[in-house]
Amino acid sequence: MPKTPPAPRISDSEWTVMRVFWNRGEATASDAVTALEDETHWKPKTIQTLIRRLVQKGALTYEKQGREFLYRPAVDEKTCERAASREFLDRVFQGRLAPFLATFVENNPCSDEELAELKRILEDSQTDGTDR
Repeated sequence: MPKTPPAPRISDSEWTVMRVFWNRGEATASDAVTALEDETHWKPKTIQTLIRRLVQKGALTYEKQGREFLYRPAVDEKTCERAASREFLDRVFQGRLAPFLATFVENNPCSDEELAELKRILEDSQTDGTDR
């Protein structure tokens, strides 16, 4: 089975652009500009620069279609989420989950449903042996 490439480190702005491609599956730069211009108020050149960086980082692939390029995600969103959350946890909390969860829950009110979901996730991870 082919090995999944590691998730590239992407900036906050690049996450915004990647979500366009993750949601659509594929898009041209023009499609991305249209999708993002009202939401972000970025200039088209800014979005094109972010797309170019994402290609250089290996987050997007592309193929030429006529006069335009069609871009596709080279990594899936879940892989990038896992890598970013692990990097954050390692950098800020020395890789320790409990202090992170304590800080988060103490500073962000959770509904009863959210607390029940967190409890279910923690119990499930304990029983299935998933490496956190």
